[in-house]
Amino acid sequence: MNVTGNQALLKDYQVYLRVEKGLRPLTCEAYLCDLRTFSEFLESRHGVLLSAAQQDVSAFLEHLRTHNIDSRTAARKLSCLRGFYKWLLLDRRIHHDPTVNIDSPKSWKVLPKSLAEPEVNEMLERAALAASHPQARATAFRDRAILELLYAGGLRVSEIVGLSTSDLSLDAGRVQVLGKGDKERIIPIGAVAIEAIEKYLAEGRPHLARIQTRRTNKPADSARLFLSLRGMPLTRQWVWHLVKAANNNASPHMLRHSCATHMVEHGADLRSVQMMLGHADISTTQVYTHLALGRLKAVHRLHHPRATRRIPEPAAPDTTTQPSSDSLEETA
Repeated sequence: MNVTGNQALLKDYQVYLRVEKGLRPLTCEAYLCDLRTFSEFLESRHGVLLSAAQQDVSAFLEHLRTHNIDSRTAARKLSCLRGFYKWLLLDRRIHHDPTVNIDSPKSWKVLPKSLAEPEVNEMLERAALAASHPQARATAFRDRAILELLYAGGLRVSEIVGLSTSDLSLDAGRVQVLGKGDKERIIPIGAVAIEAIEKYLAEGRPHLARIQTRRTNKPADSARLFLSLRGMPLTRQWVWHLVKAANNNASPHMLRHSCATHMVEHGADLRSVQMMLGHADISTTQVYTHLALGRLKAVHRLHHPRATRRIPEPAAPDTTTQPSSDSLEETA
């Protein structure tokens, strides 16, 4: 198989990921990007994807290490290769998986970065103030609703730009989200986020939709919740810039981490946080364990009967030498 054959193989795998695995286009592209990197490495060694051997995979990982690729990224690329060669094996295109017995690069658990509660409150209060101005624009209502929803529900940026008006159940205080792998989940939201969304639906979104109609004589997207100034669906990059403008140290994913962090700090259990964030595996949510342990220690100190009371030291034995009866008799 030549280079053209590699490209055809990757195209087949892309169809498999999209159709059979149900992965999003961006996720599929991320996998293909890692596979193209490995394919280019093989070409430099005069190899191809179908004939890759175990030593090729080991050499690829060593190549990444020598080029200062961190262990987390290398581990992700190896995981991608494992999935690809498992598919080839099941499809009977190869007879041996070259990733077998290859150890994943060890990496440190990186704690997710989050904002302190005062930082988030300040950012959201500024957005609320802008939306409450007598001459507030439609975009101010929209921007506040997006920021409140990102923090209230811990949504991914791709999830929030994909929301439709039909996904809202504001009377019930919840939003239906389509997450990774096209998995749906229900997210509860609080009164402040509900109020911001209702204000946007009443005074923001209709104005943005009318702008699109006047400019193009075509109705705006009637389904998508958040619209641009042109009445079009927002992009992930646009939401990223919105959050950055609200707080230069923040990002949409940092607001997601902040939501989870603050919930755990206030007593939420990890299983509930897992369901809310849409993590397929509880191990992903366990990065917040350090917060839960901190609260557990505080609860232990507060409620355990022997957590704070110091146990008195046992009395020291009397080491004073007492004269024996024999010595007394001798003295007498």
